[in-house]
Amino acid sequence: MNQRFSFRKLAALTIITVLTTLSSPVLAVQKKDKQKASPPRGTPVLWRAHRDSAALDLFLGPGGEAMRPDLSSVTFVKQETGGFSTKYRVRDGAGRVWVAKLGGEAQSETAAVRLVWAAGYQTEINYLAPCVHIKDAPQAKGVERCDGNGFRNVRFEARPEGWDRLDEWKWKDKKNPFYGTKELQALVVLNALLNNWDLKSANNKVVYVPGGRAGGGELRYIISDLGATFGKTGNLPVVWRFTRSRSKPEDYAGQSFVDEVKGRNVFFNYGGKNQALFDDIYVEEARWVGQLLSRLSDRQLGDAFRAANYTPAEVQMLTGAVRARIDELVNLAPPATVGRKP
Repeated sequence: MNQRFSFRKLAALTIITVLTTLSSPVLAVQKKDKQKASPPRGTPVLWRAHRDSAALDLFLGPGGEAMRPDLSSVTFVKQETGGFSTKYRVRDGAGRVWVAKLGGEAQSETAAVRLVWAAGYQTEINYLAPCVHIKDAPQAKGVERCDGNGFRNVRFEARPEGWDRLDEWKWKDKKNPFYGTKELQALVVLNALLNNWDLKSANNKVVYVPGGRAGGGELRYIISDLGATFGKTGNLPVVWRFTRSRSKPEDYAGQSFVDEVKGRNVFFNYGGKNQALFDDIYVEEARWVGQLLSRLSDRQLGDAFRAANYTPAEVQMLTGAVRARIDELVNLAPPATVGRKP
């Protein structure tokens, strides 16, 4: 009887030991997944003033000379999914990772990022290569080729090591730390200035950058896709596919900008997505972003388009059109002060 009891006790202990051993890795994985699911903490940043706007290099943009891709050797890593354009994840000659965008949005996005950055907003870091060979890249339909098997006008968007791309942020979310602020309202105006008709929250991204100015990392609120710019936004929602364009300097220069001012509010000739964002823009918010951009010279504005490999005639046309829009914002008459609608 005692031997039978001892045997059963030993068997029970053995089973418990085995189960504990088997479950430990599972628990460890679950704990690791839970830790991984916790987003990094940092200081939210949407806009930051430049010390000297006149000194900004809009040809090199926010990444400057230090982050330019090494195009001596570019190798295909994988295909990126989603969006309008063909995109490849690639590795440059220095081993750094980039997302290469091909097609009609590459030029417009390169220029738009530089103007958004020049106004003080957080952005992606990108560069445009007029012609580049991508080793092992698959065929891409509808993409211009150059120099044999090269790709024409390729936008390189940086994926720096240690930067973490988190969830999207929403324009009308009251949990957004910048909801209702002058800076966020002015960013809406800036997108109207660019004729960004694809103004949707799905294009917005929070990017964690370690070791920011605050010392504990930053959560940068950016618009990650600015390709649907420098064309026309259209004004017929039912057939918008026929009235909107991207990277068409003639269309951009030919569309009017400010529609009218009613009381304290300014309204724009904007036929893109999320039009409700423009229902409550104050004149002073529009003037503020206009004043920021007015500090840039025509040479700087032109550099944004030269960086995107537009022709000299297109650079001149786009520079003139952007300058005219900046002047419209700056010259808006300051209204009487009244409270914003709740």
